[in-house]
Amino acid sequence: MQIVLMLISVFFIPSLALASEQINSVDQAQPLDLTNHWAGYTALIVFALAYILAMTEEVTELKKSKPMVFAASLIWILIAIVYVNGGMPEQAGLAFRSSLEGYAELFLFIMVSMTYLNAMEDRGVFNSLRIWLLSKNFSYRQLFWITGFQSFFISSGCNNLTTALLMGSVILAMGKDSPRFVTLSCINVVVASNAGGSFSPFGDITTLLVWQKGVVPFTDFFALLLPAIVNFVIPAAIMNFFIPKERPAAVLEAQAMQRGGLTIIFLFILTIITSACFENYLKLPPAAGMMLGLTYLKFFSFYLQKTHAASSNAASTDLTDIDANYSYSEKLAFESDLVSDKKSANDQPFDIFQKVANLEWDTLLFFYGVMVAVGGLNFIGYLVVASHHLYGSIDPTLANILVGVASAFVDNGTIMLSVLTMAPEISQGQWLLVTLTAGVGGSLLAVGSAAGVGLMGQAKGLYTFTSHLKWTPVIALGYAGSILVHFLINARYF
Repeated sequence: MQIVLMLISVFFIPSLALASEQINSVDQAQPLDLTNHWAGYTALIVFALAYILAMTEEVTELKKSKPMVFAASLIWILIAIVYVNGGMPEQAGLAFRSSLEGYAELFLFIMVSMTYLNAMEDRGVFNSLRIWLLSKNFSYRQLFWITGFQSFFISSGCNNLTTALLMGSVILAMGKDSPRFVTLSCINVVVASNAGGSFSPFGDITTLLVWQKGVVPFTDFFALLLPAIVNFVIPAAIMNFFIPKERPAAVLEAQAMQRGGLTIIFLFILTIITSACFENYLKLPPAAGMMLGLTYLKFFSFYLQKTHAASSNAASTDLTDIDANYSYSEKLAFESDLVSDKKSANDQPFDIFQKVANLEWDTLLFFYGVMVAVGGLNFIGYLVVASHHLYGSIDPTLANILVGVASAFVDNGTIMLSVLTMAPEISQGQWLLVTLTAGVGGSLLAVGSAAGVGLMGQAKGLYTFTSHLKWTPVIALGYAGSILVHFLINARYF
């Protein structure tokens, strides 16, 4: 044991000391101001062009991660060229590693969350919910509110895109004879999904970034619950009067979850609790708790694989439930159906690594490009200038409201990352305000959030940019109402 400790001290402690000295030297050296340099201007142009390509993904059919990752790489190449020529090669490298560290935490967190969502989808959790709604013979107005509230609360734990697509499939199935219902319900789901994600640290990229940055404690996010409800309810209450009163035909179909579905839901909730405890009590990054939570699913995956054969053979035991009065041919038909059902539910063993492989890698790489590129623009000095003009020249409340409006045009994750990188000196109440506005501001336009863009692709011709734009004034009432309620009930934070 002593020999091992000696080897560690010989090989690692000097390198750690050297790394510490390098970091200290970089901290002491002021970064170059490149805001008026050719490299800075070029970086801005590259970022703008890449972001335009990312926003027009539906038209160009070019995956949004490709231009953003290219832009991030090119921006740091420009920075490195300037610093190497200036005799400061280490400073650019360590600054890049700082941006990479921030992305790594976000990546690990989202990776675990997406893996759980893929696992729940594989076990039929979301499909069971959809079939249950279709089988209850709700009226159009009832379904309008049910899908709205479900979107609101589901998005507090899942991302808004997954929530919107889930509810969108229900709306399209139930509203095939009522285009107006589909249009208004899709708008309602977009607003509800964005509002529901704004009060939970796990609900949206904006709240996740704020929580991981440590600006707002975990429990303080829930102070935004009532403002978020107001943001959703006000436009929904107005749109409700334009929903048809008819009742669609019920679908008499039932579908149970596959084996392990309920357990995976429980493990996901346990993972969220673990992540919160890591941050609140151990002062460790939330991503560390999420990675521990991933092992819960991995061990359960091992259990499902080992017991797969036994569950597949259980089909034969179900025949004892068949009434003895049935004829031999009828029993054979029942046996065939039971075995077929069992095989369809259990013919593929549950593989956790397959769920990781099916992640939304385009989205994950897109956020890599955004975070690393914004980190480069900050290192150049542009975000310092923006922070001075935005939070130094005008009132913070107005600035945060404008940030929310801007999120209708620019991805809210990018907006929030920029604000966090600016690090303005504002109260916690203002941090909660900008978290709220950046989260729900994307509802003002159909292209302002992933939920809106996803639904436009899913409900082609029924939910469009123009149909959403017609209701923007109503959505803006909810936006203003949520801000007012925040100031009324959360005055203690200012």
